[in-house]
Parts: sequence; C-alpha cells; structure tokens
Amino acid sequence: MSEKLRRVFSLRSLQTHIFLLVLVVGLIPGFIMRYGILNNYEQRAVQQRISVVQNQLKVVGNHLLSNNYFNTKPEGFSTSVSRDVINAELEMISNLYEGRVMIINSSLKVVKDTYGISEGKTIISEEVIKCFRGESMSNYDREHGYIEMTTPIIDTGTENSDIVGVMLTSISNEAIVATMEVLNRTALILETIMVVVIMAMALVLSYFLTRPFNRVTEAIKKVNAGYSDEKISVPDYAETAHIVEAFNQLLERMRALDTSRQEFVENVSHELKTPMAAIKVLADSLLDQRDAPADLYREFLGDIASEIDRENQIITDLLALVKMDKKAQELNIAALNINDLVELTLKRLRPIARKKDVELVFESIRSVVAEVDEVKMTVVMTNLVENAIKYNKEHGWVRVELDADYQYFTMKVSDSGLGIPEEAQAHVFERFYRGDKSHSREIGGTGLGLAITKSAVAVHKGSITVSSVPGEGSSFVVRIPLTHLPDKGV
Repeated sequence: MSEKLRRVFSLRSLQTHIFLLVLVVGLIPGFIMRYGILNNYEQRAVQQRISVVQNQLKVVGNHLLSNNYFNTKPEGFSTSVSRDVINAELEMISNLYEGRVMIINSSLKVVKDTYGISEGKTIISEEVIKCFRGESMSNYDREHGYIEMTTPIIDTGTENSDIVGVMLTSISNEAIVATMEVLNRTALILETIMVVVIMAMALVLSYFLTRPFNRVTEAIKKVNAGYSDEKISVPDYAETAHIVEAFNQLLERMRALDTSRQEFVENVSHELKTPMAAIKVLADSLLDQRDAPADLYREFLGDIASEIDRENQIITDLLALVKMDKKAQELNIAALNINDLVELTLKRLRPIARKKDVELVFESIRSVVAEVDEVKMTVVMTNLVENAIKYNKEHGWVRVELDADYQYFTMKVSDSGLGIPEEAQAHVFERFYRGDKSHSREIGGTGLGLAITKSAVAVHKGSITVSSVPGEGSSFVVRIPLTHLPDKGV
C-alpha cells in the first residue's frame, strides 16, 4: 500500500510542478508588463506635464517683459490693469495645476508669490541661482507629490539676452497619480482574469502532459499484479518512450530469468531424481534376489556409489553457486604464479582428456604472477578446461594460452569441439542455461559451471567473453587484474 501511495504522490508532485511552471511562466510576463506600462506612463505623463507648464510659463514670462513687470518705479508700469492681467495668468496656472508660482528678480527677491506669503523676501536656492546662470531644472518628487521646475525670464532685447528673472514653480501630481490608480485597477482586473485563464490552462496542460505517465504506471501495475505480461507501448513523448523501452527490456530480462529458473527446476529435479531412481531400482533388485552372488552385489553397489557421486556433484555445484551469490565474499588473496596454477589444473584433468583422446596444450607467452584467490581461480580454470574436454570431438585438442601486460593477465581456453550456436552465446553464462539440453544431459553436468565461473571472475574485478563457430570449436577469454583492488567501504 505504501508503494502505491508513493507512486500516486510522485505523480501528483509531477502534476503540481507542471502546474506551477505553467502558472509562473504565464504570470511573470504579466507582472513585468504591468510594472513597465505604469512606470513608462508615469515618466511620459510627468515629462508632458512639465513641457506644457513650461510653455505656458514662457508665454507669461514674455508678458512680464513686455509690461516692465520688474521695473520698481511706478511710472515704469504700463498700467495697473496689465499687472493685474499678468497676476491673473499666474493665479490661473497655479489653480489649474494645483501649485505655486513665484517670480524672482535678479536681486533674488520674490516679486510675486501666488500663495502670497513670500513676496518681498529674498530667496537663496541652488535651483534659482543655476537658472540665472542658464541651467533650467525640473524635479519630480513622487514621495511628496509635486513637480518642481525653474523657468528663466530672458530679455531678448539686450545684446546678450540677459536673464532678468526666474519663475520657480511647483505643481501637484495628483492627476497623474489618479490616472495611474485607474490604470493599476484596470491592470489588476485584467491580471485576475489572466490568472484564472492561466490556472485553467495549467490544470489542463498538467493533466494532458502527465496522462502518458499515468498510462505507464497503470500498465506497470497490471504487469506487477500478474494481469498481463505483454510489452507496454506509450509513445506519446520521447521520455515515456525511453521509460517504456527500459521497462520492456527489464520485463524481457525477467521473462528470461523466469524461463531459466523454470528450466533449472526441471533440470535439477530431473538430475536429482534420476540418481535416486537408479539407486532405488538397484536396491530393489538386490532385495528381490535373496541369494544374489557376491559379484552381483559388488556390481550393484558400485553403480549405487556412482549415482551417489553424481548426486553429490549436483549438490556441490548448487552450494558453490549459493556461495558465489553472497555479496560479502571472503577472498583469500595471495600473490600466485599463474603458470604453475594452470599446469597443476591441466595435470589433474589429463586423465579425463586421455579417455576422449583429447590433447591438452599449454602455451605461456611469459611468466605471470598475480594477486588472486587460489580456490576460485582454480574453479575458473577447471570449469573452462573440463567443459572444453567434455564438449570436444574425439582426437581433438584443447589449448590454454597465458599472457599479460602491465595491468592484466589473460587466459584463453580454446578447443576443437562442438561449438556454441550464435543465438546461445549470449546466454551461456546465465545460471541454469543449457544450449543443447539433450547433449548436455548425455555428457552430464547441471548447467551451473559457467555461471559459477563468471561469478568467480567477477569477484576478481575481471571479465570473461566467448566466441564460437558451431562445428569448429569455442574460445573463452578471461581477463583479470594483476593487482587485486578491494572494495572501498562506504
């Protein structure tokens, strides 16, 4: 149950990730766009407002000059009506833009203040002084909500177009803020609609994107439950195709292992049952013959002993395989002369070779000393050479070649025997596998020898390969490091 829940949560997690990814990808551009539009509008609105006010102030400035507004002598004024008109223009600008306008003469005195609180006073301001020098300025203070600017009053009638006065103006930005609030509310409404639409799209996309994985999960569950053992196919995406391909390969491997196990049970049952049946027949025969001669007893007991030896060999091979299966194997590593080990192995097997008139040949390119487990290495050599003898032709040969480089030694066992079919070569190292079952039973053995050999080579961090031509013979090549490298502890 916990495994099922884990798979469900994993699938939901994938859907959640896809949903969030689509949501984020859809919303972030909207937020950026809203911020960019509002910020751009604010800058353009401020610049436009400054430009409009500056133009109006320049017109007023021209009126000031034409009516001698800065002349302090009473007779210098055109009329009091003209002065009132100019003041009315200034008041209109002040009211229109909810701000304040101050007219400052060249002596830095305030000639006119639309607020009426600074007239006659001297104002010393950096902005005003810079404006008299010809440097106009404008400043937008968002925090306090106003725009401040300076406008020079230039007398173009003089030779150098002197600046005779400055208009210091502050106007409110409330209209801009109000417009931005409207735009912001509209943008929020649009964003809310967009969020809903994107969430719906994200849910739909996450469902459709994860549906193939759902199908893969369901197919695997059916296989796991035993409802089906057929290969699954979900070619919707490259990822699901890869997962399905890997699963189908695993399924094929499981089938092969299951078939091998079934064949093993059949083979072992047959191999174990045959000696017992023979022993039973021989024993019953002796029991039925009360006065059986001693020679018959001796003959039957010899046959019984042979069957017991055969049974013992099967059990020995099974135990050897079980030991090889253990993860934490104890290796008795020692530096051994591999040449001597091969010669000793061949010496033990020569009697078997003579019975089939098979010639054993040992060719050593150089003397080899390596760090190996003597017992397991002897098993490797014995199994390979003994198989080469058993599956050979009469008057054939078995050749063992030994060579080494700076890192590995190589042992090649070749024969002139029956050979291995091409389709069987990939399976010869599988446990319990037999290529030619009838011939294997005739020769004897349990089909475990090469599996044991491969395990023994593997614990030495080595490799074993086979090449064969049916009817011409086979070659097994073992490659093992000269120096043993123990497994590092975690």
